[in-house]
Amino acid sequence: MQTLPLLTWPDNIYAVDAGYVRPGLAAVHLIVEKGRVAVVDTAHNAALPRFLAALSHLGLTPEAVDYVFLTHVHLDHAGGAGAYMARLPNAKLVVHPRGARHMIDPARLFAGTVEVYGAENARRLYGEPVPVPPEKVIEAADGQVFELAGRPLQCLHTPGHAKHHLCLWDERARACFTGDAFGIAYRDPSRADDSSTKHNRPQTPFLIPATTPTQFDPEAMKASIHRLIALEPVAMYLTHFSRVEDAPRRAVDLLRRIDTFVLLAEAAPGEGEARKEAIHARIERYLLDEAPAESREWLKPILAVDMELDAQGLAYWCEQRRESGG
Repeated sequence: MQTLPLLTWPDNIYAVDAGYVRPGLAAVHLIVEKGRVAVVDTAHNAALPRFLAALSHLGLTPEAVDYVFLTHVHLDHAGGAGAYMARLPNAKLVVHPRGARHMIDPARLFAGTVEVYGAENARRLYGEPVPVPPEKVIEAADGQVFELAGRPLQCLHTPGHAKHHLCLWDERARACFTGDAFGIAYRDPSRADDSSTKHNRPQTPFLIPATTPTQFDPEAMKASIHRLIALEPVAMYLTHFSRVEDAPRRAVDLLRRIDTFVLLAEAAPGEGEARKEAIHARIERYLLDEAPAESREWLKPILAVDMELDAQGLAYWCEQRRESGG
């Protein structure tokens, strides 16, 4: 997918490609209402200049931002939150109560990332997280509504990918900003969606669950998906990567793939690293079999990298179940 400065969607919704790892992987979403702005997820520190350029392109200033909503505090979604908040004088950071402390003091969160990626890679991927002043943080209750210039935006707690996950329901647009609760959407990187001069017609994406470590819970994830579908959304806006239509049908695919991931993980042989590698191979092969034939060539190298984290999450879930006797 071509890196575009701005993707324009209906109802004054925009997506900025964060430039995280590769084009078309992480989106920073903007909701604009009567000159006021809400941001959904920030990506990493390096996304900030792209976000500020998008604001300027829309004729808006940093002072116009009222809210920055975080779907959860994994650093590909929230790593830039502190840097953003330092540049947005009127904004409040809205986050799940379980995630708030990690934004106020991100040291422990970043230490966990360093443990997974190594210090050099963690800093290359995300930069150093910047603390957010406590007075700028709002812990969002389940169902809490925030008004953006009269446009209601409702926070819904949606565990499954992480215990500190929330989604944002935009009643005006009949759309939900789903973070990782509605999976990850892959599109052919050789094809670009339309320019920012008109509404885009998104490619039909290939959707997979996000089972990354360490809080994956398949039953909670499925319950969250059912909760979102019950809202009868017109569209889902995924952080990875933006607008997905025909949500009820896509949910069926996603729910089936969650169940299959679990079955493949439970049946994988070995222990520790060997089991994780077996899970990786099995889910990658399964997804390539599921994908349309014309998509497999471009999808295969992406899955070879991205399924590493999904396999880690599934292996950890299996180990926790075994230790608990589940």
